[in-house]
Amino acid sequence: MSNRIYLDNNATTATAREVLDALWPYFTERYGNPSSLHIAGEEASEAVATARAALARLVGAGSPARLCFTSGATESNVTALRSALRGDSARRRVLASAVEHPAVLEPLAAAQSGGFELATIGVDSEGRLDLGALRAELDERTALVSVMAVNNETGVVHDLAPIAAAARAAGALLHVDAVQAAGKLPFSCEALGADFVAFSAHKLHGPKGVGALYVRRGVELEPLLRGGPQEHERRGGTENVPGIVGFGKAASLALDWLDRGGPVQLAALRDRLERELERAVEGTHVHGRGAPRVCNTSNLRFEGVSGEALVALASDDGLCVSTGAACSTSRHRPSHVLLAMGLSPADASSSVRLSLSRYTSATDVERAAEILARSVRRLRALSGAIPAST
Repeated sequence: MSNRIYLDNNATTATAREVLDALWPYFTERYGNPSSLHIAGEEASEAVATARAALARLVGAGSPARLCFTSGATESNVTALRSALRGDSARRRVLASAVEHPAVLEPLAAAQSGGFELATIGVDSEGRLDLGALRAELDERTALVSVMAVNNETGVVHDLAPIAAAARAAGALLHVDAVQAAGKLPFSCEALGADFVAFSAHKLHGPKGVGALYVRRGVELEPLLRGGPQEHERRGGTENVPGIVGFGKAASLALDWLDRGGPVQLAALRDRLERELERAVEGTHVHGRGAPRVCNTSNLRFEGVSGEALVALASDDGLCVSTGAACSTSRHRPSHVLLAMGLSPADASSSVRLSLSRYTSATDVERAAEILARSVRRLRALSGAIPAST
């Protein structure tokens, strides 16, 4: 649709044209199996190696061999968690932030049936992790610490360096969900020293159905999928060559965008959108603004308005936004992230997430602000709601 404004890029992004051009030949004339020894297989194998090297440069993996391609971030996260929780039987505790993605929290909750104890670490009203509480919970029984790099709903960037240091000091493994960080800010797995780091292609203008898991040298990985020697015996099954090639190209494009100062420009657009909405709509609140945030994400509350109703009404005018994580919105529950930040269920339910991409224009931002402001006024008129700030 030519009139569509898409501001739900934390859910998924448009596949870049350059990515489509790069991967298409691997659906057509270069369709060999990377495990085959003939020339077509060697061609496919070389393409996978090139993509792995490109992704390694983007995420600071050191050696490309540290990266294992998967079907997406959920598989990467689950593989990491299963691997981390199969070791020392004396270590039966797991620490995770209260604002993790369901792809992390739900597998960890399931691990409790296997005898693991899960402790969730809270955040403050801006979404910043309580480092003091994390350090207090760490002890010799802790097997794993799991903290995302960037929150998918608020865009708040977690300070991972002290978390990594604390985990190492306690002898615990560290897992990081970096899905919303890769391609949006400089990131280095090697410098951080995390044991497992998960990535996803479709969050940075790559194709859906492909992700990657960084595994630190010397850390043992328990394959989630067995059945072949692929991915250095870390994931069985024929590689998704077109998807992997697309991931590699998307990583190269993202690295170039980072080097050109793209995040600064995108953050300026995000801030402009927030200012326009605060000017046009009384009772507008920006969540997480007092914490470091990734350049593209804004989570806002509009007093007296249902977030779900606002999303639906704005969509009628061609604006695509969300109330939170795409995998959670169908459950019709207040955001667990906003609740953890201290919002009431009613206030959490009055919030929406706007997430831009490097293809978002100033015109998109202006039109989005107009549509949201008009939609909020219409909903308030229907319900008779008056912002408390007035």
